[in-house]
Amino acid sequence: MKKKPLFKNYNYNFDKNEKKVIRSFCKQAVSQMQGDERFYKDINVFNSIMEKIDSSDGEIKLTKDETVRLRLQLKENVKHLQEKVAKGNIFTRWLYNSALKQYNQILTTHFSD
Repeated sequence: MKKKPLFKNYNYNFDKNEKKVIRSFCKQAVSQMQGDERFYKDINVFNSIMEKIDSSDGEIKLTKDETVRLRLQLKENVKHLQEKVAKGNIFTRWLYNSALKQYNQILTTHFSD
C-alpha cells in the first residue's frame, strides 16, 4: 500500500510556452468573471497566478488554492474544447485542436495526480 506524502509540493517549472499559455488562460478567465461579485475570490487567485508567472524566471511557487483552482479550470476548459472539436466543422477543429493539445500537455505534465 502506497503512502501519500504528508505535504505536497506546489512549486512548478513551467517553460516559456507553458507560461504564456497559462497567463493567457488566466487573463481570459479574469475577463469572463469580472463584474460578478460571486467570483471575487477566483479573480484574485488568477491575478495572483499571473503576477507570479510574470515575476519569476525560474520556479513558480503556487499556493494550494491557486493550484487547485488552476487545475480545475484547465480541466473544465479541456472538456469544453473537446465538445467544440467533436461538434465542429474542419475549421473549428483545426482552430481548437492546438489549444486543446497545449492544455492537455500542461495538465499531464504538471497537474496529474
